[in-house]
Amino acid sequence: MPDTTPRVVATEAALELIERLREMHGELMFHQSGGCCDGSAPMCWPAGEFRTGASDVKLGEIGNCPFWMSESQFEYWQHTQLVIDVVPGRGGMFSLEGPEGVRFLTRSRLFTDDELASVAPVEHGDG
Repeated sequence: MPDTTPRVVATEAALELIERLREMHGELMFHQSGGCCDGSAPMCWPAGEFRTGASDVKLGEIGNCPFWMSESQFEYWQHTQLVIDVVPGRGGMFSLEGPEGVRFLTRSRLFTDDELASVAPVEHGDG
């Protein structure tokens, strides 16, 4: 299989936080919030605690954790690579990093034409 451009990546700081959270909570998953309660933030959950469905797409993995987003939101973000970072501040009230004094943050950048030609496919959720 040819090399693909990942749709979602994480900074070193985000990967370190993911590992700490995994040590405390076990396997994890992410879902990019669609703008409701916690704005548009990447939410970190214990694996399986957030139910994904047919209207969700898996963009890839960060730190060996699946990263999901609603299909309708993906329509807006499909031409960008999501870069998950960590910044000081209060995390989403339902996201596992909240008590750590930091929060996950999504940055994005447009794919180049070459990257877009080789971007990783998404997987659709069950439902």
